[in-house]
Amino acid sequence: MERTVLINNDVVVMGLLALILALVFSSSRSQWSPLKTFYTYVPAIFLCYFLPSLLNTFGIIDGSASNLYPVARNYFLPASLVLLTMSVDLKRLLALGPKALVMFLTGTLGVMIGGPLILYIYSLISPEQVTGTGPDALWRGLATIAGSWVGGAANQAALRETYNTPTDLFSVMVTIDIIIGNLWMAFLFFLIGNSSRLDRWLQADTRAIDEVRATVEQFQAEHKREMTLNDLMIMVGLAIGVTGLAHWLAGFVASYIGEHAPYLKTWSLDSTFLWVVILATAGGLGLSFTRARRLEGVGASKIGSGFLYILIATVGMQMNIAAIAEHWQLFFVGLFWILTHGALLFLVAKLIRAPLFFLCVGSQANIGAAASAPVVAAAFHPSLAPVGVLLAVFGYVLGTYGGYMCAEMMRLVSGG
Repeated sequence: MERTVLINNDVVVMGLLALILALVFSSSRSQWSPLKTFYTYVPAIFLCYFLPSLLNTFGIIDGSASNLYPVARNYFLPASLVLLTMSVDLKRLLALGPKALVMFLTGTLGVMIGGPLILYIYSLISPEQVTGTGPDALWRGLATIAGSWVGGAANQAALRETYNTPTDLFSVMVTIDIIIGNLWMAFLFFLIGNSSRLDRWLQADTRAIDEVRATVEQFQAEHKREMTLNDLMIMVGLAIGVTGLAHWLAGFVASYIGEHAPYLKTWSLDSTFLWVVILATAGGLGLSFTRARRLEGVGASKIGSGFLYILIATVGMQMNIAAIAEHWQLFFVGLFWILTHGALLFLVAKLIRAPLFFLCVGSQANIGAAASAPVVAAAFHPSLAPVGVLLAVFGYVLGTYGGYMCAEMMRLVSGG
């Protein structure tokens, strides 16, 4: 049933989102003491999610009925990946070592064991809500969150179809997924603000990360100059052009796999969006070996980050904060689930002395996938955004398989 809202014109909604982003970024640079204190504890990126969600929660807009998110996902996300990756020093990036992959897989394991564990604990508190084998069984809904938190939206949709999750239950799970996921990302940004102190506690060796930062800063300094209209149009042309090419090729690849290699569907390799992300990232990396890499000197990564924040606002406008009050028990299930994921990450990071960067990006590559993992990585330095992209793409490959295993364990816990 369509909601009655104050504004249903997407052009007006986009204007509101743009004004919110402008307000957040201008106020985050304010020297006024109350605002400086506020932004010490509340990351600007969290507000970019939260403020648009208020528009949806209070009936000003209907985020789920808007076409802005599909546009942002299909155009701005791949375009941002092109701009963020075309300035990367791939050789230096690969020198970061295996700890990035170890922390990513730890995050995946944390999601997979956290779901059944928390569901078991919840069954001891409220068994009537957990047990069941019918179409409305709670584990069927939680299975979609598992797919999202190991991989992404494509994996979530795949698991919804696999377990025939009812629409009403699925809408609740999407809201919990978005709210908990964004609260977790806000927490990660809080950690990033204290990265030096936490790296000392972890006894982490950050030399490889520091070398990547220094290399990029030196490259930027050597090629820094004023942006011209010519530069801007070249950057936009490359970003949108590669995005278009990625969509075109992704359609062929996904269709071919769907028809000739259906067994690969288990890993979501028939997802067009997955291949758009992979091909856009590959296109950006290809451009990094050309003169296009010099465009970083006029702010290519900044424009790419701007595209990502537009995506973030469109994700936020689909959140309904009121769902917390209506399904508060499930909110705590999701909260403790993600805390299990985080606790395992901190344990392993301490054992292998992994830098906070690998912990945060490995976590967000699972929980937020390609839409936000590059944002978290870029918070350390724009040059590190490709690490988030590469790990998120890996998450898409594992998402359905890992989510399926998690779902089956939750089904057993529920007695299904």
